[in-house]
Formats: sequence, structure tokens, C-alpha cells
Amino acid sequence: MIYKNYRRFLLIRLVILFGLLTVLAFSISYSNTYIAAGATILSLYFMYNLYRFTTRRFLEMDDFFESVRYRDFSRWFVEDKGPQDIRKLHVGFNEVNRTIREINSEKDAQYVYLQKILEMVDIGIFAYNINTGRVLWSNESFLRTIDSPSFKNISFVKSRKPLLYNDVFEVNHSGNSSTILDVKSEKLKVLISETTFRVQEDSFRLLVLHNIEETLNQNESEAWKKLLSVMTHEIMNSIAPISSLADTLQTQIKAAANDPETNLLELDDLDAGIASIKKRSEGLMKFAKTYRSLNKVTHLNLEKVKVADLFKNLHNLMQPGLKVKDVHLEFKVENTDLEINIDAYLIEQVLINLLLNAIDAVKNVEQGRIMVSAKQNVNGNAIIRVQDNGKGIPSEIIDSIFIPFFTTKKNGSGIGLSLSKEIMMLHKGKIQVNSEAEKGTIVSLSF
Repeated sequence: MIYKNYRRFLLIRLVILFGLLTVLAFSISYSNTYIAAGATILSLYFMYNLYRFTTRRFLEMDDFFESVRYRDFSRWFVEDKGPQDIRKLHVGFNEVNRTIREINSEKDAQYVYLQKILEMVDIGIFAYNINTGRVLWSNESFLRTIDSPSFKNISFVKSRKPLLYNDVFEVNHSGNSSTILDVKSEKLKVLISETTFRVQEDSFRLLVLHNIEETLNQNESEAWKKLLSVMTHEIMNSIAPISSLADTLQTQIKAAANDPETNLLELDDLDAGIASIKKRSEGLMKFAKTYRSLNKVTHLNLEKVKVADLFKNLHNLMQPGLKVKDVHLEFKVENTDLEINIDAYLIEQVLINLLLNAIDAVKNVEQGRIMVSAKQNVNGNAIIRVQDNGKGIPSEIIDSIFIPFFTTKKNGSGIGLSLSKEIMMLHKGKIQVNSEAEKGTIVSLSF
């Protein structure tokens, strides 16, 4: 639009000037002095006007480009004075300046935002000019790790800590390299990586320094806490039924000793109870030894086990504690000769975990029932199910129940189901959960 106005006004001036020059030529040829003089004056005026009209636009543009050259985008060009095309030109200049100011403002905001992020991260970040050593960027974590105040050139470190300077700035850290730094008269283990980049004609080196000494100590501490949590959870799960069964047997023995005629002592029940305690104690010892030797965690002592015998031992362990809780526990095997190739102690641990979860689910249910059943599917694979009529598992958390340390129980550890899944995976089997709110839960172990 500006160009069209400029072209129109320029064309008008050229036409007028051409007409005046034509009149001047005819007046000279006809020796008309007055007309020639008038045409000459008007021609000179329009030549000057054409010159001013042309150069003024170029001077305005030259003035704008000069401000761009010196990055002066704060200037404001007058939009309400002068010729119409000059006003429109000024409007365009102001729009360009405003756009560039907005871009610079966004750029500055992004820089401040990035600067704050880099300051908050717990990893040292440092960039400097390879040729001059001038520092382009460094965050507080980097300075804290090398125990140094802020500096503008890496020569500062070279003059005060030459060994540190050599380890950090002179050694090539292609990839990730682990390095021991002498900081505060201590050996500090750090991980350093680097890359180079160019900005216009300058080359820069970016260093990323991670203090892994603190991370290793923290991870080791967390690992021990989790291991102790697992051990405590599983040991308590095994001790609870053993203690309950031992208490029941002790009560029976005392009653028989005080009044042998009324309270006959069933030696078979006593033998079965002691055998259950002995077997579970052996399983507990094996479990503890497994976690004491972590390199054997994937080792299984597989043997053919009758499911009926496995269920009988579980019944002897769990039933005494359920009598006082008014929970009915039932074991059912379709084929009494059904055998599975398992590590009996570990699978027994899984079933104890599932039974304790089921007991917890039915504790506030009238006539709480738990059914443990076993059968073979059409493919000949054994399936053991633990079913209860408890409160069920909410649909929003059922996908999270196998995540280690996830729990909804006030005093839970979140270990039982994740460990059960790990044990089933070691047996090349799987564990599946189907649950419906207020109707109950079915947990299936497929071998």
C-alpha cells in the first residue's frame, strides 16, 4: 500500500515536470520570453520538490536501518504528522520495533526461566569459551561441588587449584567418565560428561558434573531400608500363624494336664501341629538365608509337591488364628493326586500372604468366608485360587497393587503382593487378580 502511494505521487510529479519542460521547450522555440521564464521557474521548483520527495523517503528508511544496526528498538516514529505515505511508513517501522521488543522480552523471560531451572537442579552445569577460557554459564551446584566462589575465567581455578583444574578442564571427558576429585581435603567421586558447541565464530565447552558420592550413599541407605522392610514383613507374616498355633497347642496341653479325663490330648493333632510349626520354621529359615545371600535370590529348590499336602499344612497353620476372628476358611482340591513342581517353601509364603490379605478384607464382613481351591485347566496346568467375600479392591488402584511398597493399609508395607509376583515369575507362572467392590476378590496362581 505504501509502495503504491509512493509510485502514484512520484508519477504525478514526473508528468508535471515533463509537461513544464515541454512548455519551456516550445516557448524557447517561439521566443516567448515570459512563458519561458515562468516555465523555467516552475520546472526548477518541481525538480526540487521531486528531489525532496524522493530523498525524504530514503532518509526515513536510512534512519530506521541505522536504529536497527545499533539495536535501538525503543525509538518511536511519529504517525500523525507529515505526508500520508510517510505516516504509513512510520506505522510500519513502529510495528517492526514493537514486534522485536516483544520477541526480546519473551527471549529474556525464557532466559530467566531457564536460568532459574538450572540453578535449582542438583547437577553441576558449566560452559566456557574454549579459546579464551571466559565463563559463559555456571550454576551454584557446580561451584559448590568444586568448592569455589563464582569466577569469570577458568584461569582462576588454574592458579588456585591446579590439580582440580587438570581433572575437570584438561582431561577429555567424552561420554560419561567417573573421576575422583580432591575437594576440601577429601576424595569426592563425581561423574563428568562434556560436549562442545559453536555460537557464531566462538567454540564453547559444556561440562556436566554429577556428585555421585551422595547419590550412592543415599541409594545404598534406601536399599537397606527396603530390604529390612521386606524381611520384617515376611518374617512377621510367618511368625503370626506359628505363634497362634503354638498358643493353641499350649492351651490344649495345659487343659489335658489339669483335667486329663475331661480334656483328652489328641496326640495326632499335637504331632500335626508341631510338624506344621517345624515346617514353617524351616521355610522361614530358608527365606532368611535367601535374602542374606542375594546372589541366590533366583535359585529355586523345585520338587513335586501334592497340592493336598500343601493345603493341609496351611490349614494347620492358619485355622487356629481364624477361630477367634469368626472367619470360615475352606480348602478344596478337585483331584487329591494333583501335583505341582514348585519350591514349596516360597509358594507357601505366597499363599500365606494372600490368606492374610483375604483375612484383612473380610474382617468387617458378617460370615466372612475364604476359599482356597486348586484344579487343572484344559491345558493341564495347575491353578490355585484364593477367594474371599470381602470388601474388594477399588478399580482405581487395582493396577497398582503389584507395585513395590504400594499399600492402602495403615500399617502395611506394600511388599507382600510384589514379592508374590516375583516368586511366581521365578516359577515361570503368573498371578492374576479379579475383584469387585463389596463382593470380593479372587487371586489366581497359574503354574
